[in-house]
Amino acid sequence: MKTVLVTGSAGFIGYFLCTRLLADGFRVIGLDAMTDYYEVKLKERRQQMLLQHEHFRAINDRVEAPDLLMSLFKSEKPDYVIHLAAQAGVRYSIEAPRSYLESNICGTFELLEAARTHPPQHMLLASTSSAYGANTEMPYTETDKADHQMSFYAATKKATESMAHSYAHLYHLPVTMFRFFTVYGPWGRPDMALFKFTKAILEGKPIDVYNFGNMKRDFTYVEDLVEGIRLLLDAVPVRPEEAEDVPDGDSLSPVAPWRVVNIGNSTCVQLTEFIEAIEAATGRTAERNLMPIQPGDVPATWANADLLQTLTGYRPKTTVQEGVANFVDWYRDYYRV
Repeated sequence: MKTVLVTGSAGFIGYFLCTRLLADGFRVIGLDAMTDYYEVKLKERRQQMLLQHEHFRAINDRVEAPDLLMSLFKSEKPDYVIHLAAQAGVRYSIEAPRSYLESNICGTFELLEAARTHPPQHMLLASTSSAYGANTEMPYTETDKADHQMSFYAATKKATESMAHSYAHLYHLPVTMFRFFTVYGPWGRPDMALFKFTKAILEGKPIDVYNFGNMKRDFTYVEDLVEGIRLLLDAVPVRPEEAEDVPDGDSLSPVAPWRVVNIGNSTCVQLTEFIEAIEAATGRTAERNLMPIQPGDVPATWANADLLQTLTGYRPKTTVQEGVANFVDWYRDYYRV
């Protein structure tokens, strides 16, 4: 039985990913700090469900804790590592940048140091579409330059890409960075628009619509994202001199077994259409409070997912209408509304 270490295992994406890996016959070690950035009860409930599986082990601690990961790698020798743990949120990074430095950069450093000493077969590290920053040419492609991040959150995630590349080059660690695009679905984060909009609409309260609704996002359903990660687990990058055929558009490094891959729905959806899907699923009309764009936000994201399809044969496909309806059904059931 192969062992996978998943950091951020009690998080939104982490829960779905661990569930999938356990179903596929992996032993999963889940590391999560259970921080109070949002409702801890949600994280606790996700972890409780994972602990019902005999092959899941939970560790509640911070990835940046000195020597924690080094000790864990030494004792467990994970075959694969999927690093999701991070301080998330563009807007919160304006208020509390140090937490992003500690979790995202220091935490990733601890992970890379542990992997250098006890190398896994493949490491997959989460990045973000926010890494594309001020780029305006869309859809975003992995080979595009991404030098102008617009929030400290995005800057820390782009920094982890560079850090991981240097370790991949120096220590021959196979690394895949995946950039995900506005992930949503059941068990989602309360700080995300879908959760906030659904809660407000069901309570008869107005919703804040930024940039006067002129926002576009490549909304990616959580199970589609997890499918992409699962398939990428087997798409291990190799050193360039060992690559027999590098396809057009591959982001494989010229000096390291490292690449970056978009996981997105390849559809640019207007925010107003997203709100209409919530209205349809709830059966209620939203009262909209139109507001200017917030600092650090980008007006649009849109993924080119060709590389993901080339590497795995898979492309996300869940429509916003279907995914939003699934979330609203979960929300009504979980909160009894």
